[in-house]
Amino acid sequence: MASHDDTPISEDALHALTDGRLSAAQAEALRARLARDAETQATAAAWQAQRAQLQALHAAWDAAPVPDSLRRAAGRLEAVREREARWWRLGGMAASLLLAFGLGWTVHGQWPTDHRGQAAGRMADAAPAVARRFAQQAAVAHAVYQPEQRHPVEVAAAQQEHLVQWLSKRLGRPLRIPVLAAQGYELVGGRLLPGDTGARAQFMYQNAAGERVTLYLGALAAGQPGAADTAFRFDADGPVPCFYWTDGGFGYALSGALPRAALLGLATAVHPQL
Repeated sequence: MASHDDTPISEDALHALTDGRLSAAQAEALRARLARDAETQATAAAWQAQRAQLQALHAAWDAAPVPDSLRRAAGRLEAVREREARWWRLGGMAASLLLAFGLGWTVHGQWPTDHRGQAAGRMADAAPAVARRFAQQAAVAHAVYQPEQRHPVEVAAAQQEHLVQWLSKRLGRPLRIPVLAAQGYELVGGRLLPGDTGARAQFMYQNAAGERVTLYLGALAAGQPGAADTAFRFDADGPVPCFYWTDGGFGYALSGALPRAALLGLATAVHPQL
């Protein structure tokens, strides 16, 4: 006579069956055990019904085309990555030139006079590479979340105190949310985003016409070119234009589909409040 396994069936085993992670033989053996345990069999059936309902809830998403806004954002992100790669290659060339000129200065006691101006120019180009990468990431983040109507932010402006405490803790420094009411913009809220060197924050604002701007901020890698303090710089190569600057190893970028003068006016209003 065949013996039966009467040990209780674990929840892990039920989850594996429900999720389809068992082999055909394992699933058949477990169903045979369930047939002798009506209560556990009912639990398994309920879980399977819930799984089917959840899959049916979003079944249309699998067949739906990717929204045009996401396709455009993905294309812009790829273009940004290509530009960033070119910037880093230029930065490497500038570093090599600096090393070569430095050796020349050590051996001959002076900089090669024919190339001194060229070297300075290349180093100036390499210096803002990190900050410019930061700005382009800010512009892409704006392009991704600005069109959202239902979920443009993680935490709404109504919970501003919680938003500030949460993001200050994640970014490792006390944050202040600038007020742009005088410029016609009200805070929508904010969200946490990943960055090259840790967490980044994004605050979104909107005016009465529905135009949105976002303030993107976070720490830059200490010691890298571009991490030092800089004045306002303008970047129009990303999906939207932005003004960006660095201060105390922190990067800031204000992005929006606005004329340069209007965006500069907002950036000028933001800067002293930070």
